Amino acid sequence: MLKKIEYFIKNLFLKILTSLSKNSKSSDKELKIDSNTKILLIRLNRIGDALVTTPFIHLLKTKKNCKIYILADRKNHFVFNNNPDINEVLIYDKGLSGFFKTIKTINSIKFDYIVDMHDDVSTTVSFIIAAIKCENKIGLEKSNKNIFTQTVPRPNPNKYHVIERLCTFSQLLGFSYNKDELNIIYKPSVDSINKIETLLNDIFDKKRFLLGINISAGSDARFWKTENYKRLVENLMVYDINILLICHEKDYSEALKIIDERYILNPRKDFDLFAATIQKLDMLFSPDTSAVFIADSKRVPVFGLYVKYRMNEMIWSPLNSDFDCVITEEQNLDNVQFDLVWNKFKPFLEKYLNQFNGF
Repeated sequence: MLKKIEYFIKNLFLKILTSLSKNSKSSDKELKIDSNTKILLIRLNRIGDALVTTPFIHLLKTKKNCKIYILADRKNHFVFNNNPDINEVLIYDKGLSGFFKTIKTINSIKFDYIVDMHDDVSTTVSFIIAAIKCENKIGLEKSNKNIFTQTVPRPNPNKYHVIERLCTFSQLLGFSYNKDELNIIYKPSVDSINKIETLLNDIFDKKRFLLGINISAGSDARFWKTENYKRLVENLMVYDINILLICHEKDYSEALKIIDERYILNPRKDFDLFAATIQKLDMLFSPDTSAVFIADSKRVPVFGLYVKYRMNEMIWSPLNSDFDCVITEEQNLDNVQFDLVWNKFKPFLEKYLNQFNGF
């Protein structure tokens, strides 16, 4: 009940804010950017949200060589930490004191451009942008468009991938690109890469096709029941492959019911190690989009499980990796039958397993 009241109040204030703000300008005028230009990109929320911004960040750095800052939050800031395209990562702390501290920090840097990298409307981000002192505030055309000084049309989410929608800002910032230039950027530390190589060598005594099965996701609605994963592993035993189960610490007790603990990656307390692991796989099976996008950064083939409940937008699939999936339009994965998944996953796996073995 309290959450509903908080949501109502926030949206009421947002409506008041947008009604009082000036109308945004058209996007037909190209903005000037050079190596001294300071641009703040805002991307709060989850890990996947941060990862889908990295292709645009890389394009902006490559094409304009400007100074790029990111405003992230405690849930996703670490995604940007090793990114060579970013000059500095600012972290937003929730609460009134965190809000005013963030505004003070941003205003002290004196940015030339502020860009809202959210594909949908964020009440928190809307308030942040309205409070920032900056002549150029840029966003997609959404219901909060009046808080921006320049906007670009939001591409149809039914037809365009979220990464492509975010890269629409290129029209305003003065550069073009080819679709094959769009790549997720995540670079694990050398220490994490060395650790996972050592770990994999210790776990598996023979070099085989390495299939990673990630059972954890950002919400419980995307957990595909322990018995399904256990049956999946049992069916995979007929293949000459190595299986690595990956999970968050909250799902570790369930992971122990699925496979021997030797083949479970330590619970996902260390995202950098988790990412380094995903990038070493020959294939990923996952219901979680953050894992999917990490796989996409290295073109690792992905088989996904997706919940598409009451939404018409494209699923957050990998942009470049070969991909197949099962999608449910129900609220969760509870009724997704094992045979449906297995009959679709089996030929996808065998295609790559045959390639791996030289057939």
